[in-house]
Amino acid sequence: MPLDVLLRAEDVSRRFGGLVAVDHVSLTLARDEVHAVIGTNGAGKSTLIDVLAGELAASGGRVELHGRDITGWAQPRRARAGVGRSYQRTTIFAHATVLENCRLAAQARAQRPLALWAAADACGESRRLAECAIAQAGLGEHALRTAGTLAHGQKRQLEIAMCLATEPSVLLLDEPLAGMGPEETERMLQLLAALRPRHAILLVEHDMDAVFRIADRVTVMVNGAVIASGDPGAIRANTEVQAAYLGRDADAAPAG
Repeated sequence: MPLDVLLRAEDVSRRFGGLVAVDHVSLTLARDEVHAVIGTNGAGKSTLIDVLAGELAASGGRVELHGRDITGWAQPRRARAGVGRSYQRTTIFAHATVLENCRLAAQARAQRPLALWAAADACGESRRLAECAIAQAGLGEHALRTAGTLAHGQKRQLEIAMCLATEPSVLLLDEPLAGMGPEETERMLQLLAALRPRHAILLVEHDMDAVFRIADRVTVMVNGAVIASGDPGAIRANTEVQAAYLGRDADAAPAG
């Protein structure tokens, strides 16, 4: 069965002066697939997400969304077209409720310029999207809680919910498991598995146990370039990956 490719990067690079942070990277993100990108700190993983999300312009190469060239599109336009992302650091509005966080995210996607003087919370569509996203993320019973009072894992779930409230087809997730304990990690992996059938997911993550459990494809970056890409079994067995990242024992997960 052919992959339903939603986002494609072809020969993408990003330079900062003489520093090449992303070096001719090509990858595809398909619906019903988790594509993990791994590498040591400084490998270029977060910069790659920034380029795919439109927060940084590519220095070279091409990015396509649903077969359309979006290389020159800025982040807001890509978000409205279906590219959602989360960040390494929590970006919630701590003093607002879970529902308000998600409603604000939904309104950012579905802007209403002709309703300039209408109350923001009067938008029924934004509230519907917010409530649906909260339910998907498993936070239904916490909808009216102040976001800052949530546990760490719940805050990361809220960030996913805020993405979902924008109705993305592509999710770019930058270390969503960072700082989580085993139970929180398990809940997040279950959430990602539930989201996979309707989304293409790029996952940047350092937790190798989680990566090899959830990922359908793994791409390994070193110094901004891809050194290997394939299914988890092939990546575990790749001697270049073992030497550069996983360590000599392919079954041993790296620290940090």
